[in-house]
Amino acid sequence: MGRYGATHAVLTVVALTMLLPFAWMVLASFKPLSEIEQINPIPTEWKPGNYPKIFEQIPFAKYYFNSLFVAAWVTLLQTLTSAMAAYSFARLRWPGRDQLFKLYLATIMIPGVVTMIPNYALMVRLHLLDSYTGLIVPAAFSAFGTFLLRQFMLTISPSMDEAAAIDGATHWRIFWEVILPLSRPGVIVLAIFTFMGTYGSFFWPLVLIKSEHLRTLPIGMVYFDTIYGRQTNLIMAASVMNIIPLIILFLILQNYLVKGIQLGALKG
Repeated sequence: MGRYGATHAVLTVVALTMLLPFAWMVLASFKPLSEIEQINPIPTEWKPGNYPKIFEQIPFAKYYFNSLFVAAWVTLLQTLTSAMAAYSFARLRWPGRDQLFKLYLATIMIPGVVTMIPNYALMVRLHLLDSYTGLIVPAAFSAFGTFLLRQFMLTISPSMDEAAAIDGATHWRIFWEVILPLSRPGVIVLAIFTFMGTYGSFFWPLVLIKSEHLRTLPIGMVYFDTIYGRQTNLIMAASVMNIIPLIILFLILQNYLVKGIQLGALKG
């Protein structure tokens, strides 16, 4: 019992240590600019008005919408395409399947910065620069997502496919009504990872977007910092509002996230 108590104590200390930057950010968002550099983390004068000021100085609501809109579409498309590809690799038999999957999986090892220039050149040829489509389409496909969902689908008994096929179900119906519902924990895990990664994406929107009305939150906050100077209290307020959707998403889906990771570990 003592060993478990010590383990919990250590984990509690680690968790509190990791929460310190977040706590400082929240407290700093309520400080006047003159108190930001003070050692005392508690504001002597609370300034909730820092939050409305963000919307007054930059089109923060538009940046918010752009980030949520792009992240939602990328999550939907990437989850769908990854599930379809995973079904093909896990449940169907066709010549060269395993070899192609290994080649497909090898693309995970390629850093994103390497593919950024070819993707940018492709967007130029397709006339998709400075557009929502240019932000969404290149991120709508994922080798990692395909690998993750394939691992889940491999844990499903083949008898499910056989029973559905005997009843006259097509491959699409088997995928949509049998395999996909049974893979829901994995789908939710992929959706969470995809949404968080897209919502916080910085380099691709920075390269692709030029118009102010198309900027996402990470890009908009950079311009906010450079145009109005170092207003750390307002930047912290904007950062708090930036992470609120991620916190809400995690709180709602945390049970699915844990369950999905545990189930995914069962099949190597």
